[in-house]
Amino acid sequence: MKIVLANLFALLFLCTCLSVLYVWTTLESRLDRHKRSTFPGPAVDHPRSLRSGGPSTDPSPKTFRALLAVPAAERLQRPAGVYNLSASTGSPDHRMSYHGDNEGGSARRARGGEDRADRFDPNPVEDGIFWSQRLEEQLSAGFTEEHALAWRARARAQRVVRLEPGCGRISNQLATFSDGTRACVRYGINADQVQGETLTSCLATLLGIANLPPLALSQLSGTGAGAAGGGEQWAAVRRRVEGLQWSERAVVSLTEWVANLTGVVTPSLLRQEGGDGGGVGGGLHPFRQELRNKTRAELFELMQWSDLILMDYLTANFDRLVSNLFSLQWDPRVMERDTNNLLRAPRGDLLFIDNEAGLVHGYRVLGMWEKYHDTVLGSVCVFRRRTARRVAEMSARQDARARLLELYRDTEPLAPVLGFLSDEHAGLLQARIDTVHRHISQCREKYGRL
Repeated sequence: MKIVLANLFALLFLCTCLSVLYVWTTLESRLDRHKRSTFPGPAVDHPRSLRSGGPSTDPSPKTFRALLAVPAAERLQRPAGVYNLSASTGSPDHRMSYHGDNEGGSARRARGGEDRADRFDPNPVEDGIFWSQRLEEQLSAGFTEEHALAWRARARAQRVVRLEPGCGRISNQLATFSDGTRACVRYGINADQVQGETLTSCLATLLGIANLPPLALSQLSGTGAGAAGGGEQWAAVRRRVEGLQWSERAVVSLTEWVANLTGVVTPSLLRQEGGDGGGVGGGLHPFRQELRNKTRAELFELMQWSDLILMDYLTANFDRLVSNLFSLQWDPRVMERDTNNLLRAPRGDLLFIDNEAGLVHGYRVLGMWEKYHDTVLGSVCVFRRRTARRVAEMSARQDARARLLELYRDTEPLAPVLGFLSDEHAGLLQARIDTVHRHISQCREKYGRL
Protein backbone atom coordinates (compact mmCIF):
# COMPACT_ATOMS: atom_id res chain seq x y z
CA MET A 1 0.00 0.00 0.00
CA LYS A 2 2.82 2.41 0.86
CA ILE A 3 4.44 1.69 -2.52
CA VAL A 4 1.21 2.47 -4.34
CA LEU A 5 0.77 5.78 -2.50
CA ALA A 6 4.37 6.72 -3.18
CA ASN A 7 3.87 6.10 -6.90
CA LEU A 8 0.69 8.18 -6.92
CA PHE A 9 2.43 11.12 -5.21
CA ALA A 10 5.32 10.84 -7.68
CA LEU A 11 2.92 10.85 -10.62
CA LEU A 12 1.04 13.85 -9.21
CA PHE A 13 4.29 15.74 -8.72
CA LEU A 14 5.35 15.00 -12.29
CA CYS A 15 2.01 16.19 -13.70
CA THR A 16 2.29 19.41 -11.65
CA CYS A 17 5.78 20.10 -13.03
CA LEU A 18 4.64 19.49 -16.60
CA SER A 19 1.66 21.85 -16.14
CA VAL A 20 3.90 24.63 -14.79
CA LEU A 21 6.31 24.16 -17.70
CA TYR A 22 3.48 24.34 -20.25
CA VAL A 23 2.02 27.52 -18.73
CA TRP A 24 5.45 29.17 -18.59
CA THR A 25 6.23 28.28 -22.22
CA THR A 26 2.89 29.62 -23.41
CA LEU A 27 3.31 32.91 -21.57
CA GLU A 28 6.83 33.31 -22.93
CA SER A 29 5.66 32.69 -26.51
CA ARG A 30 2.86 35.25 -26.22
CA LEU A 31 5.22 37.80 -24.72
CA ASP A 32 7.63 37.28 -27.58
CA ARG A 33 4.88 37.79 -30.17
CA HIS A 34 3.77 40.93 -28.38
CA LYS A 35 7.29 42.33 -28.52
CA ARG A 36 7.60 41.62 -32.25
CA SER A 37 4.29 43.30 -33.01
CA THR A 38 5.04 46.31 -30.80
CA PHE A 39 8.67 46.80 -31.80
CA PRO A 40 8.99 45.50 -35.39
CA GLY A 41 12.40 45.02 -36.86
CA PRO A 42 13.53 46.23 -40.28
CA ALA A 43 10.67 46.22 -42.77
CA VAL A 44 12.15 43.55 -44.96
CA ASP A 45 8.86 41.68 -44.91
CA HIS A 46 6.91 44.70 -46.14
CA PRO A 47 8.23 45.51 -49.60
CA ARG A 48 5.13 47.41 -50.66
CA SER A 49 5.51 49.80 -47.72
CA LEU A 50 9.10 50.45 -48.64
CA ARG A 51 8.26 51.00 -52.26
CA SER A 52 5.47 53.46 -51.59
CA GLY A 53 7.60 55.52 -49.25
CA GLY A 54 4.77 56.03 -46.78
CA PRO A 55 2.31 54.11 -44.69
CA SER A 56 1.63 50.58 -45.74
CA THR A 57 -0.44 50.43 -48.88
CA ASP A 58 -0.71 46.68 -49.17
CA PRO A 59 -3.65 45.93 -51.44
CA SER A 60 -6.65 43.99 -50.40
CA PRO A 61 -6.23 40.26 -50.90
CA LYS A 62 -8.96 40.55 -53.49
CA THR A 63 -6.86 42.58 -55.95
CA PHE A 64 -6.24 41.45 -59.51
CA ARG A 65 -2.78 40.12 -58.60
CA ALA A 66 -4.27 37.95 -55.87
CA LEU A 67 -6.91 36.61 -58.24
CA LEU A 68 -4.23 35.55 -60.67
CA ALA A 69 -2.54 33.57 -57.93
CA VAL A 70 -5.65 31.56 -57.02
CA PRO A 71 -5.32 27.87 -57.94
CA ALA A 72 -7.27 26.82 -61.03
CA ALA A 73 -9.68 24.56 -59.16
CA GLU A 74 -10.68 27.39 -56.86
CA ARG A 75 -10.92 29.94 -59.68
CA LEU A 76 -13.50 27.79 -61.44
CA GLN A 77 -15.85 28.52 -58.55
CA ARG A 78 -15.49 32.30 -59.02
CA PRO A 79 -17.34 34.29 -61.68
CA ALA A 80 -14.34 36.55 -62.32
CA GLY A 81 -11.72 33.82 -62.65
CA VAL A 82 -8.54 34.75 -64.47
CA TYR A 83 -5.81 32.55 -65.89
CA ASN A 84 -2.64 32.78 -63.83
CA LEU A 85 -0.42 34.62 -66.27
CA SER A 86 2.32 36.35 -64.30
CA ALA A 87 1.26 36.68 -60.71
CA SER A 88 4.73 37.59 -59.49
CA THR A 89 5.76 40.00 -62.21
CA GLY A 90 4.23 42.98 -60.47
CA SER A 91 6.10 42.37 -57.24
CA PRO A 92 8.98 44.50 -55.96
CA ASP A 93 11.28 41.50 -56.40
CA HIS A 94 10.56 41.55 -60.10
CA ARG A 95 11.38 45.21 -60.34
CA MET A 96 14.70 44.79 -58.58
CA SER A 97 15.61 41.65 -60.50
CA TYR A 98 14.83 43.29 -63.82
CA HIS A 99 16.88 46.44 -63.41
CA GLY A 100 19.47 45.50 -60.84
CA ASP A 101 19.32 48.57 -58.61
CA ASN A 102 17.12 51.54 -57.88
CA GLU A 103 19.15 54.61 -58.75
CA GLY A 104 16.81 56.04 -61.36
CA GLY A 105 15.30 58.62 -59.01
CA SER A 106 18.43 60.78 -58.87
CA ALA A 107 18.74 60.63 -62.64
CA ARG A 108 15.12 61.71 -62.94
CA ARG A 109 15.68 64.66 -60.63
CA ALA A 110 18.72 65.63 -62.64
CA ARG A 111 16.65 65.56 -65.81
CA GLY A 112 14.11 67.86 -64.17
CA GLY A 113 16.90 70.35 -63.48
CA GLU A 114 17.90 70.35 -67.14
CA ASP A 115 14.38 71.45 -68.08
CA ARG A 116 14.40 74.64 -65.98
CA ALA A 117 15.43 76.87 -68.89
CA ASP A 118 12.21 75.90 -70.66
CA ARG A 119 10.21 74.40 -67.85
CA PHE A 120 6.72 74.82 -69.28
CA ASP A 121 5.43 74.47 -72.83
CA PRO A 122 2.41 76.74 -73.42
CA ASN A 123 1.44 74.97 -76.66
CA PRO A 124 2.08 71.24 -76.28
CA VAL A 125 -0.67 70.27 -78.77
CA GLU A 126 -1.05 71.27 -82.42
CA ASP A 127 -3.61 70.56 -85.13
CA GLY A 128 -6.16 69.88 -82.45
CA ILE A 129 -5.16 66.41 -81.22
CA PHE A 130 -1.45 65.83 -81.88
CA TRP A 131 1.56 66.39 -79.68
CA SER A 132 3.57 69.29 -81.07
CA GLN A 133 6.35 68.69 -83.56
CA ARG A 134 8.73 70.45 -81.18
CA LEU A 135 8.04 67.91 -78.42
CA GLU A 136 8.29 65.03 -80.89
CA GLU A 137 11.76 66.14 -81.97
CA GLN A 138 12.97 66.45 -78.38
CA LEU A 139 11.63 63.11 -77.16
CA SER A 140 14.19 60.33 -76.90
CA ALA A 141 14.15 57.88 -79.81
CA GLY A 142 13.98 54.86 -77.47
CA PHE A 143 15.14 51.54 -78.92
CA THR A 144 15.81 52.28 -82.58
CA GLU A 145 15.29 49.65 -85.27
CA GLU A 146 19.04 49.66 -85.96
CA HIS A 147 19.79 48.97 -82.30
CA ALA A 148 17.19 46.20 -82.15
CA LEU A 149 18.57 44.53 -85.27
CA ALA A 150 22.12 44.53 -83.90
CA TRP A 151 21.02 43.28 -80.49
CA ARG A 152 19.00 40.38 -81.92
CA ALA A 153 21.94 39.24 -84.03
CA ARG A 154 24.26 39.36 -81.02
CA ALA A 155 21.79 37.58 -78.73
CA ARG A 156 21.35 34.71 -81.19
CA ALA A 157 25.08 34.28 -81.68
CA GLN A 158 26.17 34.32 -78.02
CA ARG A 159 26.23 31.30 -75.74
CA VAL A 160 24.40 31.50 -72.40
CA VAL A 161 26.94 30.92 -69.63
CA ARG A 162 24.80 31.66 -66.58
CA LEU A 163 21.18 31.59 -65.50
CA GLU A 164 19.98 33.11 -62.23
CA PRO A 165 16.68 34.23 -60.72
CA GLY A 166 15.32 37.46 -62.09
CA CYS A 167 12.91 39.05 -64.57
CA GLY A 168 9.67 38.16 -62.82
CA ARG A 169 8.26 34.84 -61.75
CA ILE A 170 10.58 31.98 -60.87
CA SER A 171 10.17 30.33 -64.27
CA ASN A 172 11.89 33.34 -65.87
CA GLN A 173 15.63 33.85 -65.53
CA LEU A 174 18.31 36.48 -65.95
CA ALA A 175 20.84 35.18 -68.50
CA THR A 176 24.46 36.18 -68.90
CA PHE A 177 25.99 35.71 -72.34
CA SER A 178 29.57 34.74 -73.10
CA ASP A 179 30.43 38.38 -73.90
CA GLY A 180 29.20 39.52 -70.46
CA THR A 181 25.94 41.12 -71.62
CA ARG A 182 22.65 40.03 -70.11
CA ALA A 183 19.09 39.33 -71.15
CA CYS A 184 15.79 38.38 -69.57
CA VAL A 185 14.72 34.86 -70.49
CA ARG A 186 10.99 34.37 -70.39
CA TYR A 187 9.66 30.86 -70.30
CA GLY A 188 5.92 30.94 -70.81
CA ILE A 189 3.46 28.79 -68.93
CA ASN A 190 2.41 27.89 -72.45
CA ALA A 191 3.50 28.87 -75.95
CA ASP A 192 0.71 31.48 -76.19
CA GLN A 193 2.55 33.79 -73.82
CA VAL A 194 5.82 33.77 -75.73
CA GLN A 195 3.91 34.13 -78.98
CA GLY A 196 1.89 37.04 -77.59
CA GLU A 197 4.98 38.87 -76.37
CA THR A 198 6.81 38.34 -79.66
CA LEU A 199 3.93 39.46 -81.87
CA THR A 200 3.31 42.48 -79.62
CA SER A 201 6.93 43.48 -80.17
CA CYS A 202 6.44 43.20 -83.94
CA LEU A 203 3.20 45.21 -83.83
CA ALA A 204 4.94 47.95 -81.83
CA THR A 205 7.57 48.15 -84.59
CA LEU A 206 4.85 48.54 -87.20
CA LEU A 207 3.31 51.35 -85.16
CA GLY A 208 6.67 53.08 -84.65
CA ILE A 209 6.50 52.58 -80.86
CA ALA A 210 10.09 52.21 -79.66
CA ASN A 211 9.49 51.57 -75.95
CA LEU A 212 9.80 47.78 -76.01
CA PRO A 213 13.24 46.27 -75.37
CA PRO A 214 14.55 44.26 -78.35
CA LEU A 215 13.41 40.65 -78.39
CA ALA A 216 14.72 37.46 -79.98
CA LEU A 217 13.52 33.87 -79.76
CA SER A 218 15.65 30.87 -78.90
CA GLN A 219 14.91 27.15 -78.73
CA LEU A 220 16.46 25.29 -75.82
CA SER A 221 17.42 22.33 -77.97
CA GLY A 222 17.39 21.33 -81.62
CA THR A 223 18.74 23.36 -84.49
CA GLY A 224 17.51 26.67 -83.09
CA ALA A 225 18.62 29.98 -84.55
CA GLY A 226 21.80 31.95 -84.70
CA ALA A 227 25.41 30.92 -85.11
CA ALA A 228 25.48 29.02 -81.83
CA GLY A 229 22.39 26.96 -82.62
CA GLY A 230 19.65 26.20 -80.09
CA GLY A 231 21.34 23.28 -78.33
CA GLU A 232 24.82 24.80 -78.35
CA GLN A 233 23.61 28.15 -77.09
CA TRP A 234 22.29 26.55 -73.87
CA ALA A 235 24.87 23.78 -73.44
CA ALA A 236 26.77 25.52 -70.61
CA VAL A 237 23.62 25.88 -68.50
CA ARG A 238 21.98 22.57 -69.37
CA ARG A 239 21.92 21.38 -65.76
CA ARG A 240 20.29 24.63 -64.65
CA VAL A 241 17.67 24.32 -67.40
CA GLU A 242 16.86 20.79 -66.28
CA GLY A 243 16.59 21.98 -62.67
CA LEU A 244 14.05 24.60 -63.75
CA GLN A 245 12.06 21.82 -65.41
CA TRP A 246 11.88 23.69 -68.69
CA SER A 247 10.76 21.61 -71.64
CA GLU A 248 13.81 20.85 -73.75
CA ARG A 249 12.00 21.74 -76.99
CA ALA A 250 10.52 24.97 -75.63
CA VAL A 251 10.91 28.28 -77.41
CA VAL A 252 11.82 31.10 -75.01
CA SER A 253 12.09 34.84 -75.55
CA LEU A 254 15.22 36.84 -74.84
CA THR A 255 14.81 40.56 -74.18
CA GLU A 256 17.53 43.10 -73.63
CA TRP A 257 18.33 43.66 -69.95
CA VAL A 258 18.33 47.35 -69.01
CA ALA A 259 19.85 48.70 -65.79
CA ASN A 260 18.79 51.41 -63.34
CA LEU A 261 15.05 51.35 -63.96
CA THR A 262 12.38 52.64 -61.59
CA GLY A 263 8.65 52.15 -61.24
CA VAL A 264 6.03 54.38 -62.87
CA VAL A 265 2.83 55.62 -61.23
CA THR A 266 -0.18 56.33 -63.45
CA PRO A 267 -0.38 60.11 -64.18
CA SER A 268 -3.15 61.92 -62.33
CA LEU A 269 -4.90 62.77 -65.61
CA LEU A 270 -5.40 59.07 -66.30
CA ARG A 271 -6.32 57.85 -62.84
CA GLN A 272 -9.69 56.30 -62.25
CA GLU A 273 -11.97 58.41 -60.07
CA GLY A 274 -14.37 55.72 -58.95
CA GLY A 275 -14.33 52.01 -58.38
CA ASP A 276 -16.98 51.02 -60.92
CA GLY A 277 -14.87 51.20 -64.07
CA GLY A 278 -17.02 54.04 -65.34
CA GLY A 279 -14.45 56.72 -66.02
CA VAL A 280 -10.91 57.95 -65.77
CA GLY A 281 -9.61 60.93 -63.81
CA GLY A 282 -10.33 63.70 -66.31
CA GLY A 283 -8.54 62.09 -69.21
CA LEU A 284 -5.83 63.27 -71.59
CA HIS A 285 -7.60 65.83 -73.76
CA PRO A 286 -6.12 68.68 -75.85
CA PHE A 287 -7.51 71.74 -74.09
CA ARG A 288 -7.08 70.78 -70.49
CA GLN A 289 -5.30 73.55 -68.62
CA GLU A 290 -3.21 70.95 -66.80
CA LEU A 291 -1.29 70.23 -70.01
CA ARG A 292 -0.04 73.82 -70.13
CA ASN A 293 1.17 73.53 -66.55
CA LYS A 294 3.27 70.44 -67.22
CA THR A 295 7.03 70.45 -67.44
CA ARG A 296 8.61 69.16 -70.61
CA ALA A 297 9.66 66.00 -68.78
CA GLU A 298 6.05 65.42 -67.71
CA LEU A 299 4.82 66.02 -71.26
CA PHE A 300 7.36 63.55 -72.64
CA GLU A 301 5.98 60.94 -70.25
CA LEU A 302 2.37 61.66 -71.23
CA MET A 303 3.33 61.29 -74.90
CA GLN A 304 4.57 57.80 -74.18
CA TRP A 305 1.46 56.98 -72.15
CA SER A 306 -0.70 57.89 -75.16
CA ASP A 307 1.23 55.33 -77.23
CA LEU A 308 0.99 52.75 -74.45
CA ILE A 309 -2.77 53.08 -74.20
CA LEU A 310 -3.25 52.63 -77.95
CA MET A 311 -0.92 49.62 -78.02
CA ASP A 312 -2.57 47.92 -75.05
CA TYR A 313 -5.99 48.44 -76.61
CA LEU A 314 -4.91 46.97 -79.93
CA THR A 315 -3.37 43.92 -78.26
CA ALA A 316 -6.08 43.66 -75.55
CA ASN A 317 -3.30 43.55 -72.94
CA PHE A 318 -5.12 43.60 -69.61
CA ASP A 319 -1.98 43.23 -67.49
CA ARG A 320 -1.16 46.89 -67.05
CA LEU A 321 -3.50 49.88 -66.61
CA VAL A 322 -6.63 47.83 -67.33
CA SER A 323 -5.91 45.45 -64.47
CA ASN A 324 -5.59 48.49 -62.18
CA LEU A 325 -9.09 49.61 -63.15
CA PHE A 326 -10.38 46.14 -62.41
CA SER A 327 -8.66 46.11 -59.00
CA LEU A 328 -10.16 49.47 -57.98
CA GLN A 329 -13.36 47.79 -56.85
CA TRP A 330 -11.36 46.20 -54.02
CA ASP A 331 -8.29 48.40 -53.76
CA PRO A 332 -9.02 52.15 -54.03
CA ARG A 333 -5.32 53.05 -53.83
CA VAL A 334 -4.07 50.80 -56.60
CA MET A 335 -3.52 53.79 -58.92
CA GLU A 336 -1.16 55.33 -56.37
CA ARG A 337 1.31 52.48 -56.74
CA ASP A 338 3.62 51.57 -59.58
CA THR A 339 1.88 50.43 -62.73
CA ASN A 340 2.45 46.78 -63.53
CA ASN A 341 4.87 45.94 -66.37
CA LEU A 342 5.93 49.54 -66.87
CA LEU A 343 9.35 50.95 -65.90
CA ARG A 344 11.29 54.17 -66.42
CA ALA A 345 14.87 54.45 -67.66
CA PRO A 346 17.15 57.13 -66.20
CA ARG A 347 16.81 59.36 -69.27
CA GLY A 348 13.00 59.27 -68.98
CA ASP A 349 12.05 56.60 -71.51
CA LEU A 350 9.19 54.35 -70.45
CA LEU A 351 9.75 50.64 -71.01
CA PHE A 352 6.70 48.54 -71.89
CA ILE A 353 7.81 45.14 -70.56
CA ASP A 354 6.27 41.68 -70.09
CA ASN A 355 3.70 41.89 -72.88
CA GLU A 356 2.76 38.23 -72.59
CA ALA A 357 -0.93 39.01 -72.14
CA GLY A 358 -1.09 40.75 -75.51
CA LEU A 359 -2.89 39.48 -78.60
CA VAL A 360 -3.28 35.70 -78.09
CA HIS A 361 -4.27 35.44 -74.43
CA GLY A 362 -5.72 38.95 -74.31
CA TYR A 363 -8.06 38.14 -77.18
CA ARG A 364 -9.06 34.84 -75.62
CA VAL A 365 -10.36 36.53 -72.45
CA LEU A 366 -11.52 39.73 -74.13
CA GLY A 367 -15.11 39.39 -72.96
CA MET A 368 -14.10 39.90 -69.36
CA TRP A 369 -11.92 42.94 -69.94
CA GLU A 370 -13.47 44.81 -72.88
CA LYS A 371 -15.35 47.43 -70.86
CA TYR A 372 -12.10 48.38 -69.12
CA HIS A 373 -10.24 48.57 -72.45
CA ASP A 374 -12.98 50.87 -73.80
CA THR A 375 -12.75 53.08 -70.72
CA VAL A 376 -8.99 53.51 -71.03
CA LEU A 377 -9.08 54.18 -74.78
CA GLY A 378 -11.81 56.77 -74.28
CA SER A 379 -9.64 58.65 -71.79
CA VAL A 380 -7.13 59.75 -74.47
CA CYS A 381 -7.63 62.31 -77.24
CA VAL A 382 -4.03 63.45 -77.76
CA PHE A 383 -1.80 61.28 -79.91
CA ARG A 384 1.62 61.06 -81.49
CA ARG A 385 1.22 61.94 -85.13
CA ARG A 386 3.32 59.03 -86.39
CA THR A 387 1.33 56.46 -84.41
CA ALA A 388 -1.99 57.85 -85.63
CA ARG A 389 -0.75 57.88 -89.23
CA ARG A 390 0.31 54.22 -89.12
CA VAL A 391 -2.98 53.18 -87.55
CA ALA A 392 -4.80 55.06 -90.33
CA GLU A 393 -2.73 53.28 -93.00
CA MET A 394 -3.47 49.80 -91.64
CA SER A 395 -7.15 50.66 -91.30
CA ALA A 396 -7.39 52.01 -94.85
CA ARG A 397 -5.55 49.07 -96.42
CA GLN A 398 -7.05 46.39 -94.13
CA ASP A 399 -3.67 44.67 -94.13
CA ALA A 400 -2.75 44.40 -90.43
CA ARG A 401 -2.45 40.60 -90.61
CA ALA A 402 -0.29 40.64 -93.74
CA ARG A 403 2.05 43.32 -92.39
CA LEU A 404 2.45 41.68 -89.01
CA LEU A 405 3.08 38.24 -90.51
CA GLU A 406 5.65 39.60 -92.97
CA LEU A 407 7.62 41.43 -90.27
CA TYR A 408 7.38 38.44 -87.93
CA ARG A 409 8.82 36.08 -90.53
CA ASP A 410 11.50 38.54 -91.63
CA THR A 411 12.81 39.23 -88.14
CA GLU A 412 12.33 35.90 -86.37
CA PRO A 413 13.80 32.63 -87.75
CA LEU A 414 11.79 30.62 -85.21
CA ALA A 415 8.45 32.05 -86.38
CA PRO A 416 7.44 28.75 -88.09
CA VAL A 417 8.06 26.87 -84.83
CA LEU A 418 6.14 29.28 -82.62
CA GLY A 419 3.28 29.88 -85.02
CA PHE A 420 1.10 32.90 -85.80
CA LEU A 421 -2.32 34.31 -84.93
CA SER A 422 -5.39 32.31 -85.76
CA ASP A 423 -7.70 33.76 -88.41
CA GLU A 424 -10.12 34.76 -85.66
CA HIS A 425 -7.48 36.64 -83.70
CA ALA A 426 -6.08 38.27 -86.83
CA GLY A 427 -9.60 39.52 -87.55
CA LEU A 428 -9.86 40.90 -84.01
CA LEU A 429 -6.59 42.79 -84.48
CA GLN A 430 -7.86 44.43 -87.67
CA ALA A 431 -11.17 45.29 -86.02
CA ARG A 432 -9.40 46.93 -83.09
CA ILE A 433 -7.17 48.92 -85.45
CA ASP A 434 -10.34 50.17 -87.15
CA THR A 435 -11.82 51.07 -83.75
CA VAL A 436 -8.73 53.06 -82.76
CA HIS A 437 -8.78 54.87 -86.11
CA ARG A 438 -12.45 55.81 -85.61
CA HIS A 439 -11.66 57.02 -82.10
CA ILE A 440 -8.84 59.25 -83.37
CA SER A 441 -11.18 60.62 -86.08
CA GLN A 442 -13.85 61.39 -83.49
CA CYS A 443 -11.29 63.23 -81.36
CA ARG A 444 -10.29 65.25 -84.44
CA GLU A 445 -13.93 66.13 -85.12
CA LYS A 446 -14.39 67.23 -81.52
CA TYR A 447 -11.19 69.20 -81.01
CA GLY A 448 -9.73 69.85 -84.48
CA ARG A 449 -11.72 73.01 -85.16
CA LEU A 450 -11.43 74.58 -81.71
